[in-house]
Amino acid sequence: MTARKPLRFVSALALGLAAQGGAAAQYYDTPAADEAPAQSDYADAISFALDRSPGIVNAGCLPYAGGEVHVTSQGPVEVMDVELKGLPPETEFDFFVTQLPNFPFGLSWYQGDITTDAYGNAHAQFIGRFNAETFIIAPGTGPAPQVHGDRDAKENPATAPVHTFHIGIWFNSPEDARYAGCPDFTTPFNGDHTAGTQVLNTASFPDAAGPLSKLAP
Repeated sequence: MTARKPLRFVSALALGLAAQGGAAAQYYDTPAADEAPAQSDYADAISFALDRSPGIVNAGCLPYAGGEVHVTSQGPVEVMDVELKGLPPETEFDFFVTQLPNFPFGLSWYQGDITTDAYGNAHAQFIGRFNAETFIIAPGTGPAPQVHGDRDAKENPATAPVHTFHIGIWFNSPEDARYAGCPDFTTPFNGDHTAGTQVLNTASFPDAAGPLSKLAP
């Protein structure tokens, strides 16, 4: 979504991205190896937690921030319910499915927005493909729409299938992050690529075995 306030990009974008990431508890055992689970390990419904990203932890802000995610297979689609708590009240955040939980995040897919209530809590529901076969592919390079000028790539990189099994939550603007006492880097993780720092993610899972890899395709 377009940011609510005019913002300028900072030259330290890479530094801002590197300052982000996090560790997340979960309700089932984390895979021991950095690999996807065997077919026998798949479930039709999964639940896991979101915890504070390293940049938030290191800054000492939002000490009670957290979240829970529940994903249920509905056959041709999955239904994902996201519950957030301990965040600034009446503030917008941006939700992504990502290849990696921490910097450099890898290929990432913008799902939508989550806005907290007057108590800093929020709930949102997303319907899509969130299972062990969720992936991004680009068989070749081609021109890409530049909706936001130079903020958008002119063409896509070619890539074999890349699975995206992690989740990340970002402030919608650096100003909101600053108001909460958090780092105020500008990052591209919202609709017009003027988001703030990452708040929550799933970094307690291995990079190549994020929680969505547990859900049956």
